[in-house]
Amino acid sequence: MMRPYAHPEVLVSTEWVAEHLHDTERVRLVESNEDVLLYDTGHIPNAVHIDWTRDLQDPVVRDFIDKDRFAALCSRLGIGNDTTVVFYGDKHNWWACYAFWVFKLFGHEDCRIMDGGRQKWIAEGRPLTREVPQFPPRPYVARDPDLSIRAFRDQVLEHMRAGRPLVDVRTPQEYRGELTHMPDYPQEGALRAGHIPGAVNVPWSRAVREDGTFRSREELERIYVEEQGLSGQEEVITYCRIGERSSHTWFVLKYLLGLERVRNYDGSWTEWGNLVGVPIEKGPNP
Repeated sequence: MMRPYAHPEVLVSTEWVAEHLHDTERVRLVESNEDVLLYDTGHIPNAVHIDWTRDLQDPVVRDFIDKDRFAALCSRLGIGNDTTVVFYGDKHNWWACYAFWVFKLFGHEDCRIMDGGRQKWIAEGRPLTREVPQFPPRPYVARDPDLSIRAFRDQVLEHMRAGRPLVDVRTPQEYRGELTHMPDYPQEGALRAGHIPGAVNVPWSRAVREDGTFRSREELERIYVEEQGLSGQEEVITYCRIGERSSHTWFVLKYLLGLERVRNYDGSWTEWGNLVGVPIEKGPNP
């Protein structure tokens, strides 16, 4: 019999979501996609939209919105501090996990991911709508950011020099230094290609099945614990190109496998690959 995830409460099924579509007093469905136009083509009934560029990013500083603007965002979407927020989206929930991570950064208690994302919901023939729901604003009080789940460049440099675990979740081609940018993302390039010295390459996609759902705990333990030796003994930092794929792996390590000390380096390769005075490596996994 398969063992449950370390925190099974953070995952909900498409069936669970279908049963709670109209429980809008307690549950808020949030769609967050890489393709910010996808929501308008059809979304789960009563789901609101979070555009990761417009809603979560500061327009002037390369950083997230502050806690006051986060509180205003939640209030506008009808989210209170006690609301169960269920995230889903495209790309096997890349951006759903990213939004989940940002909500955890500001201390929202009850965050969940719909296992399988848009892909599974649509594959099952479940309903979509273009109707944009409107909910009454609710008061919201955001906490100061929880920096225990976020890594900054100087912390990554110290982490690297100490030989602590770094997980690069990009493609092997990116990791080996064969690409300064992905062909579909020229705006997210870097002057140098490669990886942070000492980082191991575990592509994010290894954590999911073809239908977009997460692999079992036993399968995930083989990938991250048996193959890479990750454990709760040392802090782990994940990174990718801009922090979205690495938030997916952060979610897997922290909530599905129960590693408590995991940080997401959201600056990722677009920062590290352009920094003056930091080392890089090229080549395959050590």
